[in-house]
Amino acid sequence: MNMPWQKNPVVTSIIGVIIVLLIWGFWPQPVFVEAIAVKRAPLIITIEEEGRTRVVDRYIVSAPVDGVACRQQLNVGDNVTQGQVLLGITPLESQVLDPRSRRQKKAQLAAAESALHAAEQQAEAAHASAKLAIIEHERLKPLVKKGVISTDAYDKAATLVETTAASQRSANFQIEVARYELQAAKTVLEYTTADILEAKDDPAVRIPVVSPIDGKVLKITRECEGPVRTGDTLLEVGDPSVLEIEVDVLSADAVKIKPGMKVLFERWGGEQPLEGLVRIIEPIGFMKVSALGVEEQRVLVISNFTSPSKQWQRLGDGYRVEASFILWHEDDVLQVPASSLFRYKDGWAVFVVENHRAKMRVVEVGQRNGLVAQIVAGVNEGEGVVNHPNDDVEDGVRVKGRL
Repeated sequence: MNMPWQKNPVVTSIIGVIIVLLIWGFWPQPVFVEAIAVKRAPLIITIEEEGRTRVVDRYIVSAPVDGVACRQQLNVGDNVTQGQVLLGITPLESQVLDPRSRRQKKAQLAAAESALHAAEQQAEAAHASAKLAIIEHERLKPLVKKGVISTDAYDKAATLVETTAASQRSANFQIEVARYELQAAKTVLEYTTADILEAKDDPAVRIPVVSPIDGKVLKITRECEGPVRTGDTLLEVGDPSVLEIEVDVLSADAVKIKPGMKVLFERWGGEQPLEGLVRIIEPIGFMKVSALGVEEQRVLVISNFTSPSKQWQRLGDGYRVEASFILWHEDDVLQVPASSLFRYKDGWAVFVVENHRAKMRVVEVGQRNGLVAQIVAGVNEGEGVVNHPNDDVEDGVRVKGRL
């Protein structure tokens, strides 16, 4: 007796194919993953921030007096030597008198001349009084010896000599004061516009401003001729061959950095990174708004170059560098990608590929940077771990991938 599938072999074949396809479709498929081998390699933990170079000894040259500064003949980058005259400052010009003020000053001049004459007359009177007192004193000197006059009368004569001498000296001082006042009154009237122009062109009346060090001009604040006040900044000089690096880091990172810590400076324009050491962490922080508009408390960290100077002499003041502060470094560290770790209970775990299946293992993590993590215990060198495990990867699930 023939079976139904024997009478219709084509239908039977189709049904068989459908059954096979259904079984294959519903059969659990392996999850495609990226497996990375656990390896030993150097591991460096760093704090990376942008910084800039700055001259160690920067001198701000200011105006020593009020006056008119001449036009600046120097340019940024020019070499200067210690004691070199950078520019000159002409003292402030006196105001030219209008007719009314001139008449007032003439009256003051006449008053000063009269005061001088009065002082001279007073001096002559004081001189006569002193001369008379001396004559009287000399006249009484033999009389007191003979007892003709009393000692008290003689003492009064001696006191009068000293008093008149003091009055004479005071009168002489008054003459000097009157002469100075007369000279000042004459100077005001004699100072004219022609005198101003003559003084401006005379370099002898200019006050020289000199360079305090050997170096270069770093910045010119004032180039054109014009009035300046005492303390106004004229230019800045410094020695760009002696540089340091300032890096502003987050205050939370600053507490991890210590003086003497090694620093690498990269992306500064040269082929090889430069080395340096942290010199000081400033004790005062400041607020800075990040590019995303977030307010951050930051701290300046100052470092010095330890690389040979010939390697970084092309750098100047205010050049950009990227600093990497080395917090921890080991040459032989068992490590896995940080993206292969996931939280499990109070610790960390990874999926290890064993016989084409993902096996979850709890691991003990040591040092970490943004890319890799140190594994203290849990996996062995050469084993493969799943990188970026998704929700389809579970303990015991079949996986497919390659190391």
